[in-house]
Amino acid sequence: MITTLVLVQADPKRIRECAETLAGIDGVPEVYSVSGAWDLVAILRVPDLDRVAEIVTHEFANVPGIERTQTLTAFRTYSKGDLAQAWDIGVE
Repeated sequence: MITTLVLVQADPKRIRECAETLAGIDGVPEVYSVSGAWDLVAILRVPDLDRVAEIVTHEFANVPGIERTQTLTAFRTYSKGDLAQAWDIGVE
């Protein structure tokens, strides 16, 4: 499974509409409204890079109000539990 984060800048008057539309796309389980230079972060969880490309270049491109995106594909996931286990190796 591939996880990709898409940072989204949107027309301020359409942020909610953009978020709701993005959350309705198959492969987008979560959309966060955030502070800072970006308005939304959409999480993609899909089986392959072809689906990432389809969602970002076709489906996101058709969402009214999106002004700019930046796509970040994750190589590896680190969780709190994974990090604790890695540092506990050899410790009794």
